[in-house]
Amino acid sequence: MKDIVNPIFAKASGAYFNILALFSKKLAGEKAFTLFSSPRKGNVLPLQAAFLKNAEDIRIEVGGKQIQTYSWTGTKEAVLLLHGWESNSFRWRNLIRFLSDANFAIVAFDAPAHGNSSGGIFNVPLYAECTQHIVKHFNPAYIIGHSVGGMTAVYHQYIYPHNSIQKIVTIGAPSEYYELMEHYQKLVGFNKRVLGSLDDYVQRHFGFGIRDLSTSKFAREIQIAGLLIHDIEDPITPYHNSEKVHANWKNSKLISTRGLGHSMHQDEINHQIIDFLKSKKRTNFSA
Repeated sequence: MKDIVNPIFAKASGAYFNILALFSKKLAGEKAFTLFSSPRKGNVLPLQAAFLKNAEDIRIEVGGKQIQTYSWTGTKEAVLLLHGWESNSFRWRNLIRFLSDANFAIVAFDAPAHGNSSGGIFNVPLYAECTQHIVKHFNPAYIIGHSVGGMTAVYHQYIYPHNSIQKIVTIGAPSEYYELMEHYQKLVGFNKRVLGSLDDYVQRHFGFGIRDLSTSKFAREIQIAGLLIHDIEDPITPYHNSEKVHANWKNSKLISTRGLGHSMHQDEINHQIIDFLKSKKRTNFSA
């Protein structure tokens, strides 16, 4: 949501969408979704580039977009890392060190409109499509996703169930798309007519409504093991999101923390992740 942190711009955008919806509900929905899907930051900074240059980098084309990947060699299975909104692959620097010390092969990529990848629009279905291309290319055994990257990991497993993935880890991940939209509505200040037009737009372009993209619902269909990590005091993504997913994901474990925030770069979190990946291949928390 480019420049959306500016309250004046946010409210001006909401007023514009409200007026536009009186003349063209369809166009209002399109404009509102475009703003919602436009990251304002996430480019790779010089310090971050210095870290990422140590990886092997390959660009993979997905729907006309150039997706930047980074990989580090290892003797064990490959781990795929999905960053969150307005971030890039550098955010995994601490976990990459832990994974490398444990001899895992590592793959990360910059989401569309983030980092060194091209494009100006980002959304979960697009991120999942890119993820599937990366999975086909690198054949990872595990996926770890932070924030919306975690939401994408679960959504990806739901729509592409027959792949190489054996385990999923989510960190501070949202679960309900409609909650993201309602937060956006409050932030910008558009009315119910515009929200309805947003729902119509999503339905036309992705084949589901904003209440249908729910990883707590998708989790019912997932058979592989999952580790959910969420801070009770997370200021960005409320804790109840992971609670809802865990309640429906039979083969999952929820680790609750307090005071570790949303980013969760701490060593204690990384140790938990490594232990989960090293555990027996067919981990079964529901047994």
